[in-house]
This record gives sequence, structure tokens and C-alpha cells, in this order.
Amino acid sequence: MKKWLLLLLVPTYTACSASWLNFSGQVRGSDWRTASQEPAGLAPDPAATPEAVVQVYAARAVRWRGYFGVHTWIALKRSNADAFTVHEVNGHRLRRTGTALVTSNRPPDGHWYGNRPELLAEKRGPEVDELIDRIEAAVATYPYSGTYRVWPGPNSNTFTAFVLRAAPELRTDLPPTAIGKDYLGVTPLARLPSGTGAQVSLLGVVGVAAGLEEGLEVNLLGLTFGIDPADFALKLPLIGRIGPGS
Repeated sequence: MKKWLLLLLVPTYTACSASWLNFSGQVRGSDWRTASQEPAGLAPDPAATPEAVVQVYAARAVRWRGYFGVHTWIALKRSNADAFTVHEVNGHRLRRTGTALVTSNRPPDGHWYGNRPELLAEKRGPEVDELIDRIEAAVATYPYSGTYRVWPGPNSNTFTAFVLRAAPELRTDLPPTAIGKDYLGVTPLARLPSGTGAQVSLLGVVGVAAGLEEGLEVNLLGLTFGIDPADFALKLPLIGRIGPGS
């Protein structure tokens, strides 16, 4: 038992230290209200890209939340469309507008208040228009647009995971730092967002997940520990993935 506790505590301590070193200067040293939201160069130019495109992004959250996790969103562009549409959940909008669900034409790969995004998944081609239909139908039926909780959810990552279950073609493995991705409400069992496995979760606080894309994950109090044999990677709270494919 002591060995297992050490295996959990040592990586967590390392993750906390690394996360603080990596993000303390960025989060504390800048005003999020004036931080960059410029494109990161990860999305194609709609004017030069007639084909349909779907992309999934993650970036460290704003202010103190960035120490712990990421904010995720979905961007899509139909065939011959001249702009991307971005779907995401934002807790600040809930207080102002009564809904946390935000649909906009902001740059799909824009920095999230100074934090550079990471492209998690992408799909292009003529068949993607049908995929976009399913994504938009899932967005319209998201059940928690009037509720937002940083922990354990529902939050922005709960939304992204919910929508991705309607788009298994993307095979998106949401990062372990996407706190809230495991929140399933009162339903304890669901398909994984990648569509390659299943998960059991009790209100996003404790659970287990297994899939071809995700590998094996254990959720304890909203913190994800896991191993991804396909990519030879460890999944740790706060710091994310560690391995050759990370």
C-alpha cells in the first residue's frame, strides 16, 4: 500500500512543482484582460480553404485556474464558408447573459487570454459537413448551459466532452488537465469522448475510464492519473501528459 501511495504522491508533487514553474510567471505577470488573443497559426485560412474543417483546442485556463487545468473548445467551418464558428462554455458569460454557452466567430486558434492553444484533433474533407451537423445538434442539446462550476463540473471541458461523444471520428483524447471532462451528471456510465472506450464516473469526483485512445485513467477528486500504452505516456494532474508523444 505504501508503494502505491508513493507512486501517486511523487508524480503529483512533481507535477505541482513543474506547473508552478511553467505558469506562475505567465499567469501572475500579465493582466488577463489585456492579454493576447491573437491566432497561433494552427488553423487554416478560411479564404484559402474551401473544404470543411473541424478542430478541437485546449489552452491553459485564465488566472489561478491555469495552475490546475485547461479550457477546451471546438471550432468548425463548413465547406466554402468564409469564417470559423467557435463553440465553447464560459462561466463569466453565465453571470452576464444567463447562459454559459458561447458561439462566436473569434479566431479558432486564438490565444486564450495569453495562453497558447494546443490542437488536439482535426478533420477535413467533404464528409466533414455531415459531422458538423452532428456537432451542432449536440451543442444545441447540451444540458448544462445554465450551470457552471469550475470543479468538478459542469464546465467548459464538460461541454467539449459532451459534444465530442457525437463526433467519434475525431478520436479526441482530452488531456488529463481538462478538469470537468469526466462529469456525467446523474448518469454514471458513458462512452468516452474519443468513442474508443467507456467510463464510469460519480459526479466527476471519482471514476475510471478505459479506451484505445485514452488508455487507462483513474479520476480521484477531479484529478486524473493514467497511462496511455499506445503512446508510452503517463497522464498526471496539473502537468498533463509525459512521454515521447507528448
